[in-house]
Amino acid sequence: MALREGALRLNVLVRSRHFYKLTSLGGGVRSLTEKVSSKQVKSSAPETAADHLIYTQEHFALKESLRKLIDQEINPYVDQWEAEGKFPAHKLFKILGNAGFLGVNKPVEYGGLGLDFSFSAAVAEELGNIRCGGIPMAIGVQTDMTTPALARFGSDELKKEFLLPSISGDKVACLGVSEVGAGSDVSSIKTKAVRKGDEYVINGGKMWTTNGTQADWMCLLANTSDGPPHKNKSLICLPMNLPGVHIARKIDKLGMWSSDTAEVFFDDVHVPCKNVIGQEGMGFTYQMLQFQEERLWAVANILTTMDNVIQETIQYTRQRKIFKQPVLHHQAVHFRLAELQTEVELLRSLFYRATALYIKGNDVTKLASMAKLKGGRLAREVGDSCLQYWGGMGYTSDVLVSRFYRDSRLMSIGGGADEVMLGIICKYMETLPGK
Repeated sequence: MALREGALRLNVLVRSRHFYKLTSLGGGVRSLTEKVSSKQVKSSAPETAADHLIYTQEHFALKESLRKLIDQEINPYVDQWEAEGKFPAHKLFKILGNAGFLGVNKPVEYGGLGLDFSFSAAVAEELGNIRCGGIPMAIGVQTDMTTPALARFGSDELKKEFLLPSISGDKVACLGVSEVGAGSDVSSIKTKAVRKGDEYVINGGKMWTTNGTQADWMCLLANTSDGPPHKNKSLICLPMNLPGVHIARKIDKLGMWSSDTAEVFFDDVHVPCKNVIGQEGMGFTYQMLQFQEERLWAVANILTTMDNVIQETIQYTRQRKIFKQPVLHHQAVHFRLAELQTEVELLRSLFYRATALYIKGNDVTKLASMAKLKGGRLAREVGDSCLQYWGGMGYTSDVLVSRFYRDSRLMSIGGGADEVMLGIICKYMETLPGK
């Protein structure tokens, strides 16, 4: 029933063409990429509902509306935000929230569209048309990394306080999992939340926190007991304006420049026990479930960007000449681009298969891990090979391919490193040696 209501709501929005109202975010900055021959071209992915494996007309209507918003409200300002090292999260998230893009698969009663995860995947794909990786990542943190567990297991009170304003864009969220000594090894986190009466007192710190300098609340994973490491953790909704929450620094990064990343410390931070998502001690399990949507989201997003990088490289090498003929006409170049596009299509098929199984309630941990692993490695291949064909221009900051080269390196690190994905896959294959 909720799914049908969400679909009806989406249809109404489509027919009324009222997904969003334009609100100027900047002073009309022209993209640096427009100065070079890198005009965006259509990807090779299926573009009609009749041809698509999992998308319907409603999916494509949602994507079309989001693309208009991206072209008018985001891409004209990407170069400015990259240079500044931050984008206006509250302003942009409010526009996205008003348009319904921050909760497409979240409950209708909390402002979402009530649709299945395939619609969130469609949004993630379309966000790949943003001319950098940092802003899509920040949006993905809001929609598919901090809120899935809250939407699924949180109390009505918590959902009203944190989920509803996150869907509407009134609050910016961040995820507090990684620490200095515990990145992909989530079970080794040290941050503690000690119960004292009806409150937790939290001490510790989180590292590499996307949206951290602008966030209003954090989905925090902390140890709430001294039990086994997979059963002693809880997810807690933590307001970032509480006494004792300190933003230690904004971290400078290799890529993802427009996305702010923070190191956060907690010094005797008092949080009500009612802020625990679901059951105390189930945080590790909830976070592992939350990771599946995060990993699928990341794959969907990078697929579109890889399409764009390959297509813009084709366009550039067709125009750029070397030894009296276009670079593209050299067999080594067009054969390599054909190989890369083939790999992208294979990854897309794996992603659609995993998504189709996931929305039917299946465990897709193995497939999501495979897709995440392949996505990270393929992104590095695409970035390296395509940048080479741009020559000296590829080594500048003026083109998408160089930005992608920097930004996409995170795919093999964040949300579980390649080696962790391999470990998960081996576990499902029953090939891990016994301990």
